[in-house]
Amino acid sequence: MTTEPSGIFSGSDPLEITRRWMEEAALAEPSDPGAMALATCDAGGMPNVRMVLLREILSDGLVFYTNFGSKKARELAAFSHAAGVLHWKSLRRQIRVRGGVARAGDERADSYFASRPLQSRFAAWTSRQSAPLSSRKEMLERFEQIRNELGPEPSRPHFWGGFKILPTELEFWSDGDHRLHDRVSWKKHADGDRWTTQRLWP
Repeated sequence: MTTEPSGIFSGSDPLEITRRWMEEAALAEPSDPGAMALATCDAGGMPNVRMVLLREILSDGLVFYTNFGSKKARELAAFSHAAGVLHWKSLRRQIRVRGGVARAGDERADSYFASRPLQSRFAAWTSRQSAPLSSRKEMLERFEQIRNELGPEPSRPHFWGGFKILPTELEFWSDGDHRLHDRVSWKKHADGDRWTTQRLWP
């Protein structure tokens, strides 16, 4: 594009822009400003999409956490690519992201797990995510059993941890009057060190 992005789109690093928009969303959204629709594909090429919570924006990617036995985790492990969308109705903005996926690392996962509310830590141990469940009663009974067994300081389960989307493309969108929206795309060069920006038609 002939001019640098300005205003809410200004910046030289799309992940820094993402972090800034997230900070602004945290002040405006009534709940879960980090809610992100995550898309993966199964072995047959059929897409799956679900909401996850974006927990960290690092210099090289976007981190969320899940059960490694879940359908999304199995699909990420098999194909190591994903796409996501963050949409903030209060700000009339959204961010789309696509890229590769890697594990976030045990030390980071341990630190985040320890910061979660205690009952959420028990829930992580309780859930056999995506597996068939006979009844809610079975789940609640298992939750109580886990809570009694693990005590007040449960460690992170070996089957639970983080994934990091490593963006190769990000698109920033802002709602405009008369549906004349603003869209700015960032694409990473093949060398992995530089980004190209381009304004897009709405």
